[in-house]
Amino acid sequence: MNRREFLTATAALTAGSKVLSAMLSARESILSRIKPPTFPKRDFDITKYGAVNGGEKDCTGAIRDAIAACTAAGGGRVVVPAGVFLTGAVHLESNVELHVAEGATLRFSRDPKQYLPVVLTRWEGTECMNYSPFIYAFEKANIAITGTGTLDGQADAAHWWDFRSKHDNDRKALMSMGDKGVPVKDRVFGDGHYLRPYFVQPYRCANILIEGVKVINSPMWELNPVLCRNVTVRNVHIDTHGPNNDGCDPDSCTDMLIEKCTFSTGDDCIAIKSGRNADGRRVNAPTSNLLIRDCDMQDGHGGVSIGSEASGGINNVFVENCRMSSPHLQRALRIKTNSYRGGTIENITFRDVQVGEVAEAVIEIDFFYEEGEGGPFKPIVRNVLVSDVTSKKSKYGLYLHGYKDDPIRGLTVTNCHFENAANGDFKENVA
Repeated sequence: MNRREFLTATAALTAGSKVLSAMLSARESILSRIKPPTFPKRDFDITKYGAVNGGEKDCTGAIRDAIAACTAAGGGRVVVPAGVFLTGAVHLESNVELHVAEGATLRFSRDPKQYLPVVLTRWEGTECMNYSPFIYAFEKANIAITGTGTLDGQADAAHWWDFRSKHDNDRKALMSMGDKGVPVKDRVFGDGHYLRPYFVQPYRCANILIEGVKVINSPMWELNPVLCRNVTVRNVHIDTHGPNNDGCDPDSCTDMLIEKCTFSTGDDCIAIKSGRNADGRRVNAPTSNLLIRDCDMQDGHGGVSIGSEASGGINNVFVENCRMSSPHLQRALRIKTNSYRGGTIENITFRDVQVGEVAEAVIEIDFFYEEGEGGPFKPIVRNVLVSDVTSKKSKYGLYLHGYKDDPIRGLTVTNCHFENAANGDFKENVA
C-alpha cells in the first residue's frame, strides 16, 4: 500500500493518554532542575598568552596558560578569537567557559602524542586509560564550551579514521578486561594502540553547557558526557561523517537537555548509553531524565538511538518536536540491545516528530543487535510511547524483534501516520 495509518483502538488511545500525562508531569520536574552554569564577566584571550593565528604554531601551552589564569582569578571566559589556532588536548577546569568566537576555528592536532598522557575515559561503554579526548574535563563543576566558531578535529581517511581498520585487537582486549574485572588503572591503551579519542568528554562533571559551536571532522564520538549531571547542549551544529561519528552520546548522565541542534553524522545522531556488559553493571549508573527537543537529524544510523551499551539502564527519555529526514538516515527511533548487554530501558516518549524519509524503519526495537541472544542478561524494554509521528517514506513502519522468552512489552503507538512503508511492519515476540 502507498499509504498506511497506524491508529490504535480506543483502549490503546486511553492507555497512551494516561502514560503521556504521567510522563509529561515527570518532564516538567526534570526541566526545572536543568540550569546552565553562569560565569564571571572576565575574558582571557588566548593570544595574550602566546597563541598565534594561522593554524601552524602549536597553541596548546597558550590555551593551558589562559585556562590556568582564568581559574586563578576565580573563573570566567577563555576566548578563542577570530582566526585559526592549532592545539592538542584542552583540559577544562571548574568555572571556565571556553568561548570560540565568531570566525574562530580551534583546529586539533593530528599527532596522537598531543593527547598523552592517558586519562581515565570510557570507550564504547568500558572504562580504561586512553588518549585524552580533544576537550576533556574530569570531576569539574560549572564548565562550558560556547560561541559560534568551529571545533575542527582534522580527522580524515589518513588521520584517526584509519584507526578503525586497526583497532579490533585493542577493542577485544578492552572488552575482555571489562568482563574479567581487570582494575581500570591496568587497562592502559593510548600510544601504540588504536582506540580513537573522543572529541568532547566531560567525565564525572556537573553543570555543563555546550552551546552554539560547530563540530567537524571528529575522530570518533563528538559530544560524550559521562557520569555527568545537569547538562545542556543547545544550538550545536555537528557535521562529521567518519566511522563511529556519533553526534551526541549521553552516557550514564542525569538531567540533560539537548535542544535546537542539527546533526549530520557517520553514525547515530544521538545515542543514549549507560555502559557495556560487566563493566557497565559494575559502574551501575543509568542515563535518566533526558529531554531532546527541536532538533534536526539528517544523515546517520539513527535519529535517536538508545543503546547498544545500555547495561546500566536508561529511563525517562523524552524526544519531541524533532525533524528527521535523509535517504542516508536509517531509522528515526532505534532501541538496540542484546542478552549480553542487558539493562532496563523504560519510560521512553517519542512524540510530535516529523520524518520525511528513512532508509530502514521509523521505529525499531531490536534485541538481536551484535551478539544477539544466548547470553545471561536478557534486556527489558517497556513503557515506550510513540505519539503523533508522521513519516513519508521508509522500508518498515515498525521493526520489532524481541525474544520468545523475553518479548518487547508496553509499546504504545497512537495517532501516527506512516506513509509508503514498503515492507509494512515486522513484529516478532511482542507482548
